[in-house]
Amino acid sequence: MVVCCREAWDRGVYGEDSWGLLIEEFGRGTFGRLGLRRSVRRQSEEELGFPNPSSTVQFGPGSDGNTSRPVQISFAAKEIDVAEWKGDLLAVGVTVKDMIKDETSKFQNSLLKKLDGLLRGFLGKASSEEDFTGKTGQSMVHRLPGLGFKRLQRLLKPVVLASSLPSSEGLSTESKSNTTSALASGTVLGTCDDNRYKSESKKPLLKSVDIIGLGTGPETEKKLKYAEVVSYAMLFGRELVNSLANVLSPAALAAEASKIASKNSDVLSANILTEEQCRELKMGSYLGGFAASANPPHFIHLCYKPLNGPTKTKLALVGKGLTFDSGGYNIKTGPGCSIETMEVDMGGSAAVFGAAKALGQIKPPGVEVHFIVASCENMISGTGMRPGYIVTASNGKTIEVNNTDAEGRLTLADDLVYSCNQGVEKIVDLATLTGACVVALGPSISGVFTPSDDLAKEVLEASEVSGEKFWRMPLEESYWESMKSGVADMLNTSGRQGGAINAALFLKQVVDEKVQWLHIDMAGPVLNDKKHVATGLGISNLAEWVLKKLFLNGFGPCRAKKENNLFEAVGFLKICFMNKKHVTRKGGGVV
Repeated sequence: MVVCCREAWDRGVYGEDSWGLLIEEFGRGTFGRLGLRRSVRRQSEEELGFPNPSSTVQFGPGSDGNTSRPVQISFAAKEIDVAEWKGDLLAVGVTVKDMIKDETSKFQNSLLKKLDGLLRGFLGKASSEEDFTGKTGQSMVHRLPGLGFKRLQRLLKPVVLASSLPSSEGLSTESKSNTTSALASGTVLGTCDDNRYKSESKKPLLKSVDIIGLGTGPETEKKLKYAEVVSYAMLFGRELVNSLANVLSPAALAAEASKIASKNSDVLSANILTEEQCRELKMGSYLGGFAASANPPHFIHLCYKPLNGPTKTKLALVGKGLTFDSGGYNIKTGPGCSIETMEVDMGGSAAVFGAAKALGQIKPPGVEVHFIVASCENMISGTGMRPGYIVTASNGKTIEVNNTDAEGRLTLADDLVYSCNQGVEKIVDLATLTGACVVALGPSISGVFTPSDDLAKEVLEASEVSGEKFWRMPLEESYWESMKSGVADMLNTSGRQGGAINAALFLKQVVDEKVQWLHIDMAGPVLNDKKHVATGLGISNLAEWVLKKLFLNGFGPCRAKKENNLFEAVGFLKICFMNKKHVTRKGGGVV
């Protein structure tokens, strides 16, 4: 038999901390963005050899099992006898305490004892032989006699799965429902891999999951639905980031954003500004950023308005949308430049549009949310912005560009001015902005910068539920001296020291003082370094923050507060079933 599992949230976001596993194979039975004028002719995407994403690449779950796209998994909370459940795979979460045995080597836990009896002692014997104690990170392989390895591999593809806990005694109703939503989120994020660009890929087969013994009812169903919606929105965000620049151009990103609005047209609208419209709005900072690219820019604005009732608050979510960043004339060269991964420079926009996708389905009342992305590419050509150019942002601030590889903050400057002009009260921006933040906080933690203690508290509290790792960083105003220009209002970069702080201070200059603003530098955790794939960072936290603004607390899909988090010390016991008719007489039988 085969053992393979990770706690899916950690697998998806940080690639850390797998659960312990005990897997058994049995018969199926009762048991996943100086406006420069170009002289070059812009080529079409077809002329450039770019595929049309709408026809060749899919984003989001598929509708059936005939493609490599993840099929939408259905979830149900049930209160039934685990031993009477019918399906393909039963996953039982166990703690060290649950695995304690008596003097006769029998499980003391009533559920494990019952399952062990039904399986003729195989669970007890296997756990003893492999020293499986339910600790986090444990895994165990156990092959039943008479079943060929290849046959087991084929059969370990469950379509119907159940997840349960040996005991939920002492758990509050809230803790049970949080655990239920965490199991659903973990299943989606852990089982749905992005296989769109692989010539051969395994087809996802899991279709339904029953979560047993953690309660039922309207609140549990609501949390299950929320977990499902946000998790699939995270998969969508991952797929955007995973898509390389020859697939996800600014035009393609705008098209995907428009699809989100059209599918939720009762609450979402889309406005895509052309280059000429951006010139009319005097977005010189943004216009300078894409001057070298043959691909036209797309300034994307989605707006969420509730179906009915008064609007209590107006928010803006802003994302950096560089679908590729060569560095421009300050081209990325040398070890560690990471030019080969610069398709991820639109990670902020993926977070914003993933949140739009989720909120468009959740349809929270009383809030208006603007999703804003200035999408473009930073390339090199005769029309490109040179170091030393001066550009003017749409609020009149002049910027001396001393480094063309610090273009993200130039696009964000006009993003933020535009956002303030929408009359919002609070802005959260997300950007893969600086390598300095990665040096400071490492690959798993995003830096949070804001002059507002209240807004910092809101976003950080949301992160406690979403499970995303944020750390508030200082906005040291004395550092601004290094960002002052002799010929313009400011430089776009300073020296190496305090780079992440200086970048945040740059953005602060263009935000209206009446608007609360928070910046998230997500350059580190946008990618899972171990697996070289996107994490979907920011989507869950943004959705949670918006809902908490409406006092819709406790919706978190992935983690409850630590005292209620069952997954801090849980392993998983999996039992996979197959029908007796699948076992030939040759080589033995099955229990």
